[in-house]
Amino acid sequence: MQIKPTPSTRTAERQGRVELPGLGAGHERSPKMAELYRNAEALLGKQKKKNQKLKAGNPTSTVNTQRLLHELQVHQVELEMQNSELQEARNRMEALLERYTDLYDFAPVGYLTLDEQGQIQEVNLTGATLLGTGRSLLINRRLQSFVTPASRPIFLAFLKRVFAGGGKQVCEAALLRENGASLWADFHGRSATPAGGPQKWCRVVVSDITVLKRAEEAQRRSDAMESSNEKLRQEIVRRKLMEKSLRASQRHQGKMLNQSRHMQEQMRHLSRQILLAQEDERKKLSRELHDVIAQTLTGINVRLSALKKAAALNTRGLDRNIARTQRLVEKSVNIVHEFARELRPAVLDDLGLIPALHSFVQLFSKRTHISVHLKVFAEVEQLDATRRTVLFRVAQEALTNVSRHAHASRVDVSIQKLAGGICMKIKDNGKSFQVERMIRSPGRKHLGLLGMRERLEMVGGSFDVESAPGKGTTIIAQIRSGNGRTRNESPMKSTETKF
Repeated sequence: MQIKPTPSTRTAERQGRVELPGLGAGHERSPKMAELYRNAEALLGKQKKKNQKLKAGNPTSTVNTQRLLHELQVHQVELEMQNSELQEARNRMEALLERYTDLYDFAPVGYLTLDEQGQIQEVNLTGATLLGTGRSLLINRRLQSFVTPASRPIFLAFLKRVFAGGGKQVCEAALLRENGASLWADFHGRSATPAGGPQKWCRVVVSDITVLKRAEEAQRRSDAMESSNEKLRQEIVRRKLMEKSLRASQRHQGKMLNQSRHMQEQMRHLSRQILLAQEDERKKLSRELHDVIAQTLTGINVRLSALKKAAALNTRGLDRNIARTQRLVEKSVNIVHEFARELRPAVLDDLGLIPALHSFVQLFSKRTHISVHLKVFAEVEQLDATRRTVLFRVAQEALTNVSRHAHASRVDVSIQKLAGGICMKIKDNGKSFQVERMIRSPGRKHLGLLGMRERLEMVGGSFDVESAPGKGTTIIAQIRSGNGRTRNESPMKSTETKF
């Protein structure tokens, strides 16, 4: 059976395609397949002629020819079915290729294939757009020519790592487009050289991270600005604190300055008062020496003259006159001793503080008729001479003030041991006074108080006065013991005396 080409088949052959009779226009063949079809058709024609000759010479070959024809027809149908399947596979491959091309060219990132020198072998449309030039113009051009000089060493090191075969490598570099615009790109590369291949090449994925870089830079600037603002706020707080501290310091300095001026004024006033007191004491001593000692000595001189004359005339009454003269001499000696005790009691230096206080309190109570209770512990004698003298002078001045101003009937003098120091209290039951006004007011009335304070501060002690209506006045004097004793020592023995 011979299949004759139809006009449409010849037209298809001229156009490079063949349509099988009876299969329609959907089964088109390529020129190669059309040539194969013609050869098969010619071979089939030769086979038919040969079969006709054999049939004429041998009637039994007719059955074989028909069987062969049937097989050929089955084979033809099989070939046509295979051709149809191949055509469908080709159509699917073309669709997949078109889809792959779309995915490759219009991917959101740039795909580049580079050789070992960084020359571009392949690039998609997105990569060409990132570089700002046509795709055909990028082939065989080195990618590092688009990298800025500052980022070029980083990019070359990236390529070196990629071709070293260490797996996927990453870097960031700044690129320059053909129009001069710059952008930041993120590179991901991996070596794609086949094993034993003659040429090394790699695939690189490029993405535009300019927006991310700008956001990071903006974030860094924002963080730096926030850090700067935080430092500025801290500096403002610190300066406010310093300003507040400075104002407080200025107020404190002003207060201290006022106190210093007041203390200087007090010191000047105290110096004047001391000078006046010294003059008064000198005047008193001068008057006492003139009125008492001088008169007594004059009386002694007169009596000695009378004794001289009486001895020459009459010896009767001589013993009586001598006894009178001796009494005058004894009185003069007592007066001199009293002046010496007033100036500096010798018992303080010879026997100590407690005997000196006993002697002074006894004479004070006898002279003023004020009851005095003295309580003191024996270890106070371990203080040095300067501190013992200060305590004695404070007690002497306090009792003198009581006799002059307090109108009291009882005074309690106690010296107690404290932790690391000594406390002396002198309390009377007389009238009270306003301490601050008395100390700050001008005049000589508070000279004794200032003198006691000066004496205590001279040895590092403290002085305080408490006075309230109905409770009398209490003088509190505290000084450091300086004897190395501790609070865990055995209790101090104390003595109490009433005068």
